[in-house]
Amino acid sequence: MIEFFYDLLYPIQWVVAWIMVRFHDLFTAIGFDPAGGAAWSLSIVGLVVVIRILLIPLFVKQIKAMRGMQVIQPEMRKIQQKYKGKNDPASRQAMQQEMMALYRSSGTNPMASCLPILLQSPIFIALFHTLNGIAQEKPVGALNLELVQQADRATIFGAQLSDVFMRSWGSGNWNAIILTAVMIVLMSASQFVTQKQLMAKNTSSASMEGNPFAQQQKLMLYILPIIFAVSGVNFPIGVLLYWLTTNVWSMGQQFFVIRRMPNPGSLAEKELQERKARRAARRGLVLTKDGEPETATGAEHTTPAAPVRRQRQQPKRGNSRQQRRPGGSRSSQGPNR
Repeated sequence: MIEFFYDLLYPIQWVVAWIMVRFHDLFTAIGFDPAGGAAWSLSIVGLVVVIRILLIPLFVKQIKAMRGMQVIQPEMRKIQQKYKGKNDPASRQAMQQEMMALYRSSGTNPMASCLPILLQSPIFIALFHTLNGIAQEKPVGALNLELVQQADRATIFGAQLSDVFMRSWGSGNWNAIILTAVMIVLMSASQFVTQKQLMAKNTSSASMEGNPFAQQQKLMLYILPIIFAVSGVNFPIGVLLYWLTTNVWSMGQQFFVIRRMPNPGSLAEKELQERKARRAARRGLVLTKDGEPETATGAEHTTPAAPVRRQRQQPKRGNSRQQRRPGGSRSSQGPNR
C-alpha cells in the first residue's frame, strides 16, 4: 500500500530530483567539488528554497483564511454562548445553521486554512522520499545511480549525508553524532520559535478564550518539537538538512507576514500601529484609528483667500541728469562748462 502511494507521487519525485541535479550542476560549474558535501548540501538547500517559493500562493491563501477565522471569532463565541447547555437536536441544528450563515456572510471557510496544508503534503512527502532514497541508493529520474552514490558518500563536517544518529551512535562515529545532534536541536528549536511567535504575536486575546483551535495550537507548541527530536534520530543528515532549511524558511516567512499583515486585535497589529505612528510623527502627520494619515474630512474648511494681484507701477520719466544729481533737486540751468 505504501509503495503504491509512492508510485502515485513519482511525478513529483521526478521534478524534485531534476531540480536538485540542476542545482548540483550549477555549483559544480562555479567550482565546487561534484563529489563534495558542500555541493550536495547546497543543492538540497536550493531545492527547498525553490519548492517553498512555488508554494507561496498556497501559503498566502492559508494566511487569508486564518485571518478570516480570527475576525469572526467574537461572533462565533456569541453563537456558542447562545446555545450553551442546549444539547437537543433542534438546538444543535440551529447552531450549525447560524454558524454556516456566519461563514457565508463573512466569506470564510473553516476548511480553507487546512486545504493548503493538505495540498502541500504530497510535495513534502515526495521531497522526503527522494532524499531518504539517497541513503538507500534508490535513483529517481535525473538523479541516476551514479549521482545517488556520489551524494550518499559526500561528507560535510566529517560526516556523510547518509549518516543516521542511531547507527552512528552504535558505531562510535562522533562526527556524525555531533552533527546530527546539533541539527536535531536546531530543527526542534526553529519549530518551537515558529509556533511561539504565531501564538504570542499574531493571536488576539479574544480569540484565545474558549477557542478549541487555540488550545490545540498551545498543545502543538510543545508536541511538534518533541516529534522532530524523536523522529530526527532515525533520519539521515540529508533529510535533517532539508527539515532544518524548511523550518528556517517557515520561521522567516511567518515573521515577515506577522510583521506586515498581522491578525486584527493581536500584539503584532498593535506593534504595527506603533511603528506607523512613529513614522508619521517624524513626518509631522497624525494617524487615525485605522492607521491611515488623518485628513480634513469632517473638520471646518476655510476657503483660502485668492492672492491679491497688485498692478505694477511704472517708473515716472524724469531728467536723467537730474536723477544723477546729489539730493535729486531740480535745476533749470544746464551743467557748467
